[in-house]
Amino acid sequence: MNGHDLPRVRGFKFSARSAGIKKSGRLDLALIFSEVPATCAGVFTTNKVMAAPLVVSAPRIRQGRCQAVLINSGNANACTGEQGLRDALRCGALTAQALGIAEDLVAVASTGVIGVPLPMVKFEQHIPLLPAQLEGNAAGQVAEAIRTTDAFSKTSWRQGQVQGQPYQVLGIAKGAGMIHPNMATMLAYVVTDARVDPVYLDRCLRRAVDCSFNAITVDGDTSTNDMVLALANGQAGTVEINENSAAGDEFAALLKEILVDLAKMIVRDGEGATKVVQILVRGAVQTADAVQVARSVATSNLVKTAFFGEDANWGRIIAAVGYSGVEVDPARIDISFDEVPVVRNGIGTGKDLENQAGEVLKKAEFQVCIDLHLGSAEGVYYTSDLNYDYIKINADYRT
Repeated sequence: MNGHDLPRVRGFKFSARSAGIKKSGRLDLALIFSEVPATCAGVFTTNKVMAAPLVVSAPRIRQGRCQAVLINSGNANACTGEQGLRDALRCGALTAQALGIAEDLVAVASTGVIGVPLPMVKFEQHIPLLPAQLEGNAAGQVAEAIRTTDAFSKTSWRQGQVQGQPYQVLGIAKGAGMIHPNMATMLAYVVTDARVDPVYLDRCLRRAVDCSFNAITVDGDTSTNDMVLALANGQAGTVEINENSAAGDEFAALLKEILVDLAKMIVRDGEGATKVVQILVRGAVQTADAVQVARSVATSNLVKTAFFGEDANWGRIIAAVGYSGVEVDPARIDISFDEVPVVRNGIGTGKDLENQAGEVLKKAEFQVCIDLHLGSAEGVYYTSDLNYDYIKINADYRT
């Protein structure tokens, strides 16, 4: 989806500039602005080394109100000490001043190279120019501006309604490398003009993140800068959506669909990735077991390189199931590539079916289904193949 296909979300405006933070000269500084303070919720990296923008923004988001988000790419402002914190605070203050709003209504985010101070002269020059460029149809420019090694920008949207009154939900994300929960190296922003109860918005966001951004892996690395924000400004004029309203389930479903869309785009981008693979584990005793097995398979470099080689090497998959830490019965395990069974009751089904499975692996997107036959719980993970381009991209990332 390109920027021209994106709907306007009432009360939200967007702008982006090239501030010279990236060496390429591409868009690298972006602003998301709500005309009124919005209800907000956020989920942040679990990495103990947390970048300065998250240290500044997380407490503000937890207050439940946000009106503007300033995002830069090309520099993560991570591992930059007290100077990094001062710079993050200064970026927030410049944004607030330029918009005429309170500082605690501004969240800041950064993505890019770790350990390099922000070029504050460029921020001082360009942040004051962002408000004049704000437009309701410029969300696509924000999606472009937040890219780093991404091959393409990532957006998704849905429309819902409350008692016949329509509302929009729009999601923007970036991410391609350092992708592994919790969360992946990624930034994601969801804006909606619906009115949503703040407690319910937080609950919906966390549930949606768990089955999307917390269920993907590209390379097993968790970033210092991961952030997912949701803002709801109520400008569609709907009645409040909450857990007890008829529209609550629909809103939660739409939010989940958008985040899963964006998560799969991140995996598809995967810094050289050619395939998106859903690892579905069925028949587990409990959901946590199913997810643990799926994660073990999804993060195996041997499995991921076999996907790249289009080799239906089920031995690597069953080995990853076995070392997952979950108690399994090898004699009960079934494995299929899409609808092609390659393992039944722990035994291979023969070369003919394995060759058919090899044809499945030529597809850009397919499913590996592992049935443990121990219970009724299931879990899902999304992963990519691992190939030569990933090494090339990351070997010279800083140069």
